[in-house]
Amino acid sequence: MGEDWYVDDRCTGCDVARQLAPGLIAQVGRGSEVARQPRDAVETARLNAAAFACHTRSIRRHSGPLDPVDDPFPLAIDERVLLCGHNARQTAGANSYLLRRPGGTVMMIDTPRWSESLAARYEAVGPVTDVLLTHRDHAAHGRRYADRFGARLWIHEGDLAAAPDADRVLSGVDPVEIAEGVVAHPVPGHTEGSVLYLADRRYCFSGDSIYWSRAAGALAVAEHVTWYSIEEQAASLARVAPLLHFEWMLPGHGDRKHLAPARMAEQLRDLVARTAQLTSGPVDFAAHQW
Repeated sequence: MGEDWYVDDRCTGCDVARQLAPGLIAQVGRGSEVARQPRDAVETARLNAAAFACHTRSIRRHSGPLDPVDDPFPLAIDERVLLCGHNARQTAGANSYLLRRPGGTVMMIDTPRWSESLAARYEAVGPVTDVLLTHRDHAAHGRRYADRFGARLWIHEGDLAAAPDADRVLSGVDPVEIAEGVVAHPVPGHTEGSVLYLADRRYCFSGDSIYWSRAAGALAVAEHVTWYSIEEQAASLARVAPLLHFEWMLPGHGDRKHLAPARMAEQLRDLVARTAQLTSGPVDFAAHQW
């Protein structure tokens, strides 16, 4: 149907659509555009995923509105982790996740857009026992989801102002096992209360502390969007890197990546060395490269 899919001018360039529909959605300036129309059902499904995830609802069709039947979320990343989709404006379009636990329960890491229908959809995966916030920027809707699920809301004391009614408050910088197989590693830097959540020595839910950079082909830190201290972040990474064993990098902003644990450990060592060379500067979104 010709040039059906397009991106409207509300796009903020958050990168989510480019993660979900690589090759179909491309960066142009500080935003995104449809690079080409889908050629088959698989590519159409990728564009639908990008459209339903988009926090500004900027991915649209001239031929009519999106069909709810095409909404793929929550979308399985593997057998234990699902991507929530429906990213929230209040978190600048950050990704959030569901983590299946033994026995059939579920943890939510960071929060998608709030709606009752979405909450019911996520709860259908399994009873949600905990909502884990990685830092203050992703705290939106945390209390509402936790109350809806009857779950515990977690945050670090460094970012407690963003969720002052949290049920569990992490403190200090020592790792804490918060459930069987799930360890919280405080990593002050991006914000004062940033936390990595490691699960089953397989998954790293990193918030905005670390992500996979497609531009660099490597793990990266958002050095130009650091609200607390890049020097503190370098110290945090140097401290925790030897303790981390995982194969899935699952960030809030930035791309996901799956590597063998030995390769991921090598990436972490390189990242620690690079981050140690950085110095604090003003926040500059335009300088950031995904």
